[in-house]
Amino acid sequence: MVYIHERAEWPDFEWNTEKLSETLAQVRHKQGRLLGRMERLGFQLKAEASLQTLTEEVVKSSEIEGEILDRDQVRSSIARRLGMDIGALTPAERHVEGVVELMLDATQKYDQALTAERLFGWHASLFPTGRSGMLKITVGGWRTDQTGPMQVVSGAFGRERVHFEAPAARRLEAEIKGFLEWFNADQGQDPVIKAALAHLWFVTIHPFEDGNGRIARAIADLALARSEESTQRFYSMSAQIRKERKAYYDILERTQRGTLNITNWLDWFLGCLERAFDGADTILGNVLQKAAFWEKHGASALNDRQRLLLNRVLDGFEGKLTSSKWAKIAKVSQPTATRDIDDLIKRGILQKDAAGGRSTSYSLVLGEPDQTNRPA
Repeated sequence: MVYIHERAEWPDFEWNTEKLSETLAQVRHKQGRLLGRMERLGFQLKAEASLQTLTEEVVKSSEIEGEILDRDQVRSSIARRLGMDIGALTPAERHVEGVVELMLDATQKYDQALTAERLFGWHASLFPTGRSGMLKITVGGWRTDQTGPMQVVSGAFGRERVHFEAPAARRLEAEIKGFLEWFNADQGQDPVIKAALAHLWFVTIHPFEDGNGRIARAIADLALARSEESTQRFYSMSAQIRKERKAYYDILERTQRGTLNITNWLDWFLGCLERAFDGADTILGNVLQKAAFWEKHGASALNDRQRLLLNRVLDGFEGKLTSSKWAKIAKVSQPTATRDIDDLIKRGILQKDAAGGRSTSYSLVLGEPDQTNRPA
């Protein structure tokens, strides 16, 4: 098997510009329309939309690799770092803080050069204990070949399937040097195409023992932020990749086993990005609904526990809301939780769900959000 990094023409990528031109034009048009719609929102709504998007990006990028992060910890960590007031903050564990730090460095400092030291810092943020699971790894430094070649493998022991084998460790210094020089230079390429190229190029070099996929996606996010010249994020590429995870890994594998003509990879990346733009409408709808809810109920005499839990539900509560979950999150007794809920039912803010399961669950009584800032 010959991988693209083993070919004599590596890394001189080529692609069919004519085949991609219509898709690229459509993607850039949608990107511009999305940014235009968001600019018409007020400062607070834009900040809330960006917070939701960054939270989604961090959670889903880790989920692609099989790591499940606590969404409330991620959201609180981002809000604190951006100086946003979202009420009660959930303390974040060390590894959550690290993933958030990586993503914010990529998106908030998009105009700064990408360097080896910056990549080392990102890697150290991902693995603050120096371990990937139980395995001790090299952190903040390029991988070595001491334990054999770097391979992406699946399957049970003794029946493994090798999906990809990365360049030998002795090549890494030169490979990364070439990649960074290209990334930081202006070759006149469309910045969205550059994001797709950077993602593929970096993940093919695979310079770290672990975390290459998350860092490749962060590099792509940095390039997309450059294309928009904005620190605010209103769509999540990683959330869309998570939905299309099998297709993502399949196209990467086919591309890395193919030639230096990467038209099919670029076409898939552009399509995925376009679908991510469509997903931004959901985030915008949630933000507008939350704003409309508090415009209606903001003056109600609610206690801090009620406001905390209502915001949790509005931000996308996992599973069903029950009195036991209320008691656990608000750190109160079951009778207190029940009184809080009963009060909200009397006010017409909560309603009992249809009977089902062993526990009674509750949901918000929502009207239609204000249509003024709805996407066209």
